[in-house]
Amino acid sequence: MNPVPNAVRAGFSRGWIEFKNSFANVGEVLGGYLLTPALFLAVAVFSADSTVEGGRTPLSAFLMTTGVTMLLLILGTATIAQVIGSEREDGTLLRARVAPNGMLGYTVAKSWHLLTMAVVSLALMLLPGLLFVDGFAVQGVSGAITLVWVCLLTLLALAPIGAIVGAVLSNPRTGVGLLMLPVLGLTGISGVVFPITWMPGWLQTVAQIFPAYWAGLGVRAAVLPEADAVLELAGSWRLPQVAGVLALWAVVGFAVAQWVLRRMARGTSGSRVQEAREKAIQRGY
Repeated sequence: MNPVPNAVRAGFSRGWIEFKNSFANVGEVLGGYLLTPALFLAVAVFSADSTVEGGRTPLSAFLMTTGVTMLLLILGTATIAQVIGSEREDGTLLRARVAPNGMLGYTVAKSWHLLTMAVVSLALMLLPGLLFVDGFAVQGVSGAITLVWVCLLTLLALAPIGAIVGAVLSNPRTGVGLLMLPVLGLTGISGVVFPITWMPGWLQTVAQIFPAYWAGLGVRAAVLPEADAVLELAGSWRLPQVAGVLALWAVVGFAVAQWVLRRMARGTSGSRVQEAREKAIQRGY
């Protein structure tokens, strides 16, 4: 019996179990699935009478694109970093390393868990927005296809970043909080919260290096009218560039993440796991 397909099947099974278990905790459901959509929907509804300066789309619709993009950024960075860091600390990664094809199964499980979480979280953000927010609408079949591939490529581009951060954090709880500072900073300069054309030229250049800008651009292309592309840098949605930059970050990121995770796993031992557990107990979590 081929061990590789077995590891892949086991990974899918484990990822699905972890996804189902996430609904067993009321706090995780409220904080992990419902809080962000509820906040952005509430802000969008109360902003229905305003429009984005320079465009005709209601501010509420633009704010919903902000919510979708930020949800992708949080899932791909902070969520992954916390999971990887916590499972390195509790010995899950060590067990995966010593099992036959264990790292393959572990990667499949985490990827499947992330994808299922993203589908539910995005559905909770998108469906109420499409129903109750004026101007927020998937732009036909092409818009729906664009939204799907932008979300997938964004998660693929960001997940390696989260995995790398989780692998090097000494304390996954406080480290994830610190990780959110640069994420929020990039979000602020990348046209996610307000049009990037409002930023100085040098910040516009910096923003285009990172995936946050391209993720937001792709989301806006999928759910805002074509006329609103006038607010973008080139006056268009630049979807080929969106796909290219996100794909490049995904390929390079996965190569670096694999190297970092292997080095981290080789340096992990039972004694180090026990030491990490004792430190966690002393911290109170």
